[in-house]
Amino acid sequence: MQRSLRAARLATFAYFALNGFLIGIWVVHIPAVEQRVGIGHATLGWLLLLLGAGAFAGMRLVGPLADRFGARIVVPVSAALCAAAVVLPGLSTNAWTLGAALLALGFGNGCLDVAMNAHAVQVEHEYQRSVMSAFHATYSLGGVLAALVGARTLSWGWSPATALGLAALLGLVGAAAAAPALLRTETSSAAEVSATGERRTTPRRIWFLAGLALLLMLCEGVANDWSALHLRDVLAAPAATAALAYGAFATAMTVGRLLADRIATRFGPVAVLRYGSALAALGLLTAALSPWIPLARLGWTIFGAGLSGCVPQLFSAAGHADRTAAGANVARVAGLGYLGVLAGPAIIGPLTHLGLGWGVTSTVRTRTVCPPTRYCFVTSVNSNIGHSGPISARLSGDRQPA
Repeated sequence: MQRSLRAARLATFAYFALNGFLIGIWVVHIPAVEQRVGIGHATLGWLLLLLGAGAFAGMRLVGPLADRFGARIVVPVSAALCAAAVVLPGLSTNAWTLGAALLALGFGNGCLDVAMNAHAVQVEHEYQRSVMSAFHATYSLGGVLAALVGARTLSWGWSPATALGLAALLGLVGAAAAAPALLRTETSSAAEVSATGERRTTPRRIWFLAGLALLLMLCEGVANDWSALHLRDVLAAPAATAALAYGAFATAMTVGRLLADRIATRFGPVAVLRYGSALAALGLLTAALSPWIPLARLGWTIFGAGLSGCVPQLFSAAGHADRTAAGANVARVAGLGYLGVLAGPAIIGPLTHLGLGWGVTSTVRTRTVCPPTRYCFVTSVNSNIGHSGPISARLSGDRQPA
């Protein structure tokens, strides 16, 4: 059993890394695809909304399927779908075909996102300790690998179709190779899901977790889109220096997720969420109020470190709340959180023009970080409400070796 459990954990790492790599390789080739299709930035921005719409639809669909048929079946199929779809943008010739390609890629990504997180909950249950955050760190590492590979293929002059096609082929091979190691869903769980045709009522606790995920992932979206602009426009940092703000945030997120599982096992997942979100608020406030570039960059680093372990704890809590509906519950939390990532820049952007917020500098752009600071404090204060019951109890069993 121990060998099969370790193999399942490694397979889950593989799927998270694969997901990060597939999305990352697409992101690297966005400029090349845009040029090939012959569209402008504004059109591309609208088309990218289809990527989000497809992801949300995939998340909503695959959650119940994972509960019904088991992650062992749904994860490889979702990974294969995501891998096959990643080549489609490279083959697009106009805005219409690119829109359809992005809708398909988003759908595959949403399916894989929920399916692999549902299986991660199952692995975590068997380990009887926190292992979720490390999976999310592996996703980030997959994105880093995609950036390195994409930079190399672009330097060689490969077309988007060639590079994305090779990524798709590697993804299909990886999805098939890792599938046999996945854990089987318990027969009793599958039976409970399909035993009655009654529609389940989603517990309020799940929607509360989903609301916290929306707030925290909105904050992540703000860092993705505004951290570099903050240093460049507020502190007049050179473009290369400003880019380091996001680099510091992303690095801290990855390293923090590699460490968060041990912290959650030692002090509990509620502590990770409570103090992590409070630390994130402190870091963002430091970045907002700092008149010095190094201190602002440190603030973005602290912000990333604080946020790093929070969202994985929410996914874990949703999955453990009811193991017979783990996929559906993870889909609800992930789906609403994903809307936060998409909506964050759209919500914060207009605030910079309206001048809302409570930044103390005269530069309006600094005020963009103030609403997210409040969201982090809200999460910190309410961290225990959604984590009662199974999420705390799951750590009381016998620990399994890593």
